[in-house]
Amino acid sequence: MRTTMYKRTPYFFILPAYLVFLVFMFGPMIFSLVVSFFNWTGIKSPEFNGLDNLKGIATDSVFWLSVRNTLLYSAVSLFVVVPLSLLLALALDSPHLRGRLVVRAIYFAPIVTSTVAISQTFLMLFNTNFGLINRMLGVPIDWLGSRTLALIPVIVVIIWRWLGLTSIYFLAGLQGIDRELYDAAKVDGATTMQRFFSVTLPQLRPITFFVSMIILIGSMQIFDEPQILTGGGPSNATRSVVQYLYLRGFTQFRFGYASAIGLVLFIAIASFSVVQMKLRKESDL
Repeated sequence: MRTTMYKRTPYFFILPAYLVFLVFMFGPMIFSLVVSFFNWTGIKSPEFNGLDNLKGIATDSVFWLSVRNTLLYSAVSLFVVVPLSLLLALALDSPHLRGRLVVRAIYFAPIVTSTVAISQTFLMLFNTNFGLINRMLGVPIDWLGSRTLALIPVIVVIIWRWLGLTSIYFLAGLQGIDRELYDAAKVDGATTMQRFFSVTLPQLRPITFFVSMIILIGSMQIFDEPQILTGGGPSNATRSVVQYLYLRGFTQFRFGYASAIGLVLFIAIASFSVVQMKLRKESDL
């Protein structure tokens, strides 16, 4: 009897975490899945409409524009931020860098700073009338009001915000590499670039996969930066999928349609994750 009680005790300790997950995570996910098949404004009784919401999404030009923007944000995050963060980590790991701890803290600051505060700062920097960017260029460019240029401030904020965190991950990976591997490469006559491609990159493969995974998932759910900088405008030029979900659900009160967008986004993120996992397994073979 006492042995059985001891075996059950750990489950009582982890029970609150599971209850929180069920109530605030799994429950809303199931509710959203069900609502996606209904026409519901949140006030009147929901009306079942089957796949009408998904059919509407398939022909929704604004939705596909938001998909294009989100893919652009994801591509920038993956193919610009990841290489830059690796280069930054190499610089921070250099023994010749003075004040390394201070510099690392400065680059990590964006992660512990509110996204709203960051976006507000860049909102002032890119202001047409008194922004520092235009003062430096000497030209009154309407960064946030142009369909062509509005994406640039959002992309700059994304790069600046993610760069510190991902560089810290790479820095941890660099410090975990066995220095004997570099010594052996030096003995074999390998140059600095050869050591980088033959030792550093292969040893950082798990870190690179992890960073790529979190940054891709995070960028596909981007909301704060374009919402604060441009509100998704002008003319939906910077609107992300999550922004469009918010617009449909909490501005136009089409919760069924918004839930269907959330379902599509969930499937897309899950698919990307599965593909990345398969690529990781194949690369390890």
